[in-house]
Amino acid sequence: MIFETERALIRKLTLEDLEPFHQLESNSNVLKYATGEVKNLEENKTELLDLISRYQKHYNDFWIYAIERKSDKQFIGTLALVKDGIDDEIGYRFLEKYWRNGYGFEVCEGTINYCKKINFKKLVGYVVDENKASAKILEKLNFKIVKKFISEDLELPETKYELIL
Repeated sequence: MIFETERALIRKLTLEDLEPFHQLESNSNVLKYATGEVKNLEENKTELLDLISRYQKHYNDFWIYAIERKSDKQFIGTLALVKDGIDDEIGYRFLEKYWRNGYGFEVCEGTINYCKKINFKKLVGYVVDENKASAKILEKLNFKIVKKFISEDLELPETKYELIL
């Protein structure tokens, strides 16, 4: 376990997560404001194996964790912590059936607390402007808008948020 919140455990991904990971990564609604591209089962298995292998890399800067619901041990989404040398970025995705249940806020708040404990200085989040739910979460957690731009990959208006820890 990496950390926990009231209702969720954040842990390393395992190959046993393949089915729900595939459900997440093959849902166009989930990926609408991320990559926009769904993948087939084989592509998702390859990606999952790559993400799992990164846990062993000494200089890994791209951590994707499973979000598991405590009450029934169900995989409900993923949490990303990405270091790019300048910023430490937070990202999250949830299976669509778990949307609008407060998990996004809860996991983000838990991630902030975890990042403070491991001495991160700040966190950033990038949100496509149409993704009102994610913007609301970051704003409620006191992230401040630092930049507005058009995303290169999706070619949509996007906002960069920052939280000094």
